[in-house]
Amino acid sequence: MTDRAFCTVRAGALTTVQDLGRAGHAHLGVPRAGALDEPAHRLANRLVGNPEGAAALETTLTGCAVRVRTATVAAVTGAPCPVTVDGRPAPWGAPVRVPAGSVLDAGPATAGLRSYLAFAGGVDAEPVLGSRAADLLSGLGPAPLSDGTVLPLGTPHGPPAAVDAVPRAGLPAAELVLPCVLGPRDDWFTEAGLRTLATGRFRVSSASNRIGLRTEGPALERRQDGELPSEGMPLGALQVPPDGLPVLFLNDHPTTGGYPVVGVVPERFLAAAAQAAPGTPVRFAPRRSRSAG
Repeated sequence: MTDRAFCTVRAGALTTVQDLGRAGHAHLGVPRAGALDEPAHRLANRLVGNPEGAAALETTLTGCAVRVRTATVAAVTGAPCPVTVDGRPAPWGAPVRVPAGSVLDAGPATAGLRSYLAFAGGVDAEPVLGSRAADLLSGLGPAPLSDGTVLPLGTPHGPPAAVDAVPRAGLPAAELVLPCVLGPRDDWFTEAGLRTLATGRFRVSSASNRIGLRTEGPALERRQDGELPSEGMPLGALQVPPDGLPVLFLNDHPTTGGYPVVGVVPERFLAAAAQAAPGTPVRFAPRRSRSAG
């Protein structure tokens, strides 16, 4: 095993390898996968001198800890959390020099849900269909980390960013507001159902994951029963299963489905959804497409 590697000391609740995903394979039934909070992932890579698409670690709620086998530069972004190197405090949102044999620990999130750990050279896991991203739906890519997992690091691309720290991104809002463009199947819902979407008090369900953000709250009333023939599902689709509770499709979502999609949330709002912890209030802001009459 190469010295350019790290060993997982504490895997946390769910830590996966993520890059920017494997776009272009939906026709094969392969989701995009990739970092759920893409701006945070890109920032972590810039801080350590990597291309923005390099593979990094995405943690969930409880963080993770790794022991590096070679001296490296790392950065932690995304959900704010305490960062230590061998137990000594280190900065969040800034390049951190980690000596060989030292343990870098990104602790539990103090706000939000997902933190990102980037290393100079990136995580050099075996690519599948052009990406190193772990896809929890299809099982492609490296498996989620467990205690003792060893993964190689790539060769550093360039010097780390010449900054002491970066401005902290806005903390997750007390309420998650998700604009959505109605359609293509909003006609499957009554006017009362669409009013519920616009005015209902929803919250993030603890059953949410990388596949979709599930909601709890009032059910959307449907105009017709039955299901659709399976059709394509885009990232950000707001699918409504038989229980009437909207599910926002995230990066590991299935590429097809038979439940009606009442609307689609534009991709730029999905990073906020990725950081919404269970129990966070959710409000949808539906609108008609400009091209819809």
